[in-house]
Amino acid sequence: MTLQKDTERNEPKSLHRFVDFAGKRVLEVGCGEGRLTWQYAKETRLTVGIDLDQDALRVATIARPSDLRDKAHFSRAMSEQLPFSKENFDIAILAWSL
Repeated sequence: MTLQKDTERNEPKSLHRFVDFAGKRVLEVGCGEGRLTWQYAKETRLTVGIDLDQDALRVATIARPSDLRDKAHFSRAMSEQLPFSKENFDIAILAWSL
């Protein structure tokens, strides 16, 4: 598969057309390096990205904008076994994770 850049920002445009992120608690399954996370996280109350790739999570944590340090978090986890016993999310995103 050839990797293509979304220079026209079609992915975030589509996402925002269907989802209102304002003040919501979002779980992003398969967040990788945070490529999509940064397209919506500023609007959320809380964003938690999970992925199995520890290196990708490390990149996402380093690349996290400073204004998102308190509300965008990353964790190594499988979607079948979420490490959040009492956490509730309003929205779950699975982009490129199936």
